[in-house]
Amino acid sequence: MSVQIKVPEKFLYEIWKNQNINKEIFTACGEKIFVFERGIENTETGGPDFLNARVKIGNITYVGDVEIDNLQSDWKTHGHNLNKRYNKVILHAILSCDSNSKFVYTQEGRKIPTVCFDSFLEEGINASLRKAIVSERENKTNKIPCHAIAATADEKTKVDFLFELGIERFKKKCERMVHRLKELIYLSDLHLKEPVIRYEIPQNYYDKTFTVSELNKREIWEQLFYEEIFEALGYSQNKTIMMKLAQSANIEIMRSLTPNGNVIQGYESVLFNIAGLVPDVLNLPTQEVSEYTKDVTKIWTDLKGSYDGRIYDQTDWHFFRLRPLNFPTLRIAGGARVVDKILNHNLITVLVKKFTEIHNHTVLSNSVKSLLIIKADGYWAKHYVFDKEAPEDIHYLVGSSRADEIYINVILPFMYIYFDLFGKKSLAQKVLKIFGQVNINAENSLVTEIAESLSLHNAWKRTVIYQGMIELFRSYCTKQRCLDCRIGTKVFN
Repeated sequence: MSVQIKVPEKFLYEIWKNQNINKEIFTACGEKIFVFERGIENTETGGPDFLNARVKIGNITYVGDVEIDNLQSDWKTHGHNLNKRYNKVILHAILSCDSNSKFVYTQEGRKIPTVCFDSFLEEGINASLRKAIVSERENKTNKIPCHAIAATADEKTKVDFLFELGIERFKKKCERMVHRLKELIYLSDLHLKEPVIRYEIPQNYYDKTFTVSELNKREIWEQLFYEEIFEALGYSQNKTIMMKLAQSANIEIMRSLTPNGNVIQGYESVLFNIAGLVPDVLNLPTQEVSEYTKDVTKIWTDLKGSYDGRIYDQTDWHFFRLRPLNFPTLRIAGGARVVDKILNHNLITVLVKKFTEIHNHTVLSNSVKSLLIIKADGYWAKHYVFDKEAPEDIHYLVGSSRADEIYINVILPFMYIYFDLFGKKSLAQKVLKIFGQVNINAENSLVTEIAESLSLHNAWKRTVIYQGMIELFRSYCTKQRCLDCRIGTKVFN
């Protein structure tokens, strides 16, 4: 059994990516393997660490995922054996073996061979770790190809280009919302439900210019707003499943299924049960189940006969590597309170009124963001997950930083298309002007590093520049479009 060493896994990822594995190596049970492709590092989700690797094990070449851990036992400690996201893993690479077992097993019961790092490290673990630490730091600070020479471009060129990219990114979001709005009109016209029924929207629906009467359907705008808010609450790790939840437990279902009494707990019951996150109270000892869990289970028992849509599973949600304050349980609880504001407090009407009547942009921004900040109360002021009390009180389900992000990425594009489609062009331009002028308080490590690379240390605080940096990275830097980029053209020529 190897000496047990534990190091931050991000350094093990660097070793896996950069090690020159050009020799035959062997699994813990003696099978000969050859690594053709190490896979693509998974930076978005809580699933396997490397995706779509290609590895020859024995006489068979497999294509699948690679999971990297410090210890053999981490596979179970981290719950990979219970998580269906790990069913495509073909190789478990570990630093130290603390078990006599030669394999780990997927949730489906398939055996996965283990390979120890020391079987293919040419320089030994200490030298490899030193290189990995240097490599990880370089990757962290060199987000753009022109990092070393970007300072040679003048500041005006950089800021002007980022401003244009920020506006371009804003308009892309608006186009995506309009696209979704047309889908919702189509579903409403044909009385279809989603995501249960598959459908294909005719191209003429996307090309069509809708009349005011066709657009003037309250439930369409409420559903669009609901979906966009939930996607934003999901961050990168849970945004897709949060969007799906809002589509399954759609606004009409929330309006019709909610019982009398504690309305917010009713919304929570519907959302948590459709999300598949409520513990199975029938199969747990009574002392392990809180009164809240019993209550949301009972509410759903009374309501679920009226719901025939999809029920999700706990494994559809990402908790791994998230700060507890970002757990989807808290985000859904916050979302339930947003639903209450939409359905019972006319949130969209309130927003329209604020954007119409408040002329000072700073006052308007602060007033709108105050509607988005949601204080924790009740059960979710003391719990991150079901039936396990948090070590300290939780103050906000949606804090000021997340409210800032929602204001920029959801509220402003939503209000722009709302005013634009209803022919209120001056108000639409007012929204666009706000986007170009307002500052953002949220922080983003990618934006911080790009700002440092471009020597624009304070410019990112302006929302349009912040968004422009994200657009620069995603549409130019990662696609190696340096000579299509106005900054790249300057520095490389």
